[in-house]
Amino acid sequence: MINMIRADIYKMFKSSAIKILIAITVVAAVTLVIISNFIAEGKINSEISGAVFLISDVSLLSILGGAAAGVFICNDFENKTIHEAIASGFGRAKVVISKAIAFFIGITVLLLPYVLVTGIAISSGKDYSLGNASLGFLHLLIEESGTALSIGEIPKLFAVMLALTLILTAQLSICVLLSLVLKKTVAVVGIYYGISIISGQLLGLAGKSELFDKIYSLTPFGGTYMLMTLEASTGEIIKAMLVSIGFTAVVLGLTCVVFRKKEIR
Repeated sequence: MINMIRADIYKMFKSSAIKILIAITVVAAVTLVIISNFIAEGKINSEISGAVFLISDVSLLSILGGAAAGVFICNDFENKTIHEAIASGFGRAKVVISKAIAFFIGITVLLLPYVLVTGIAISSGKDYSLGNASLGFLHLLIEESGTALSIGEIPKLFAVMLALTLILTAQLSICVLLSLVLKKTVAVVGIYYGISIISGQLLGLAGKSELFDKIYSLTPFGGTYMLMTLEASTGEIIKAMLVSIGFTAVVLGLTCVVFRKKEIR
């Protein structure tokens, strides 16, 4: 299986698609920080914040993540790569795990521009604002802006960023299931984007129901995981990581069960 994973990762990073997606996230991350700074300094009207949020990590990855899964997993059905792997004796569970690991590495690389730019921006001590609610790395940037980052806070910043990366990756694990079941890139992108929108709406419901909030917080979509800052306790960070890992394991387990019964044509 290790060779299969290596082959998937090699194929992914040799493709022009991943290079285009990385270029998009680099431009988006840099643009987001610049505009957020301009809004905070009053150089740009905050009325454009709604449009700017579309290039934030949470919003953009909900589209690019689905696209990446579609390109790197759905296309393997068209070029018969998955068929050949199964015919060569690889179990379907191994195929699922191999594709998932390669996909998660790809998502991590796509998030790196946001990680690096956010870290540099916070360290600069400048002010950043978007004028409305924010999530993920954008929220971390805005909440921690304008204050000097001490050396002692650097490990905490790394931990929070790692937790946010795991959370976003766990959310996108659903794309692995969708890709192996639907086999169509457009369907994966559309359905996952719809899921991301609905998950945001469910946060409002969680705020009104304590029971639903407890249940929803067992997923990376719920709780306050996407609102973590340096104020988060060690327990909160660890919980976010454990929920993300647990959710991913459940989704991949379900994917293995469904894919095992799926007819490969």
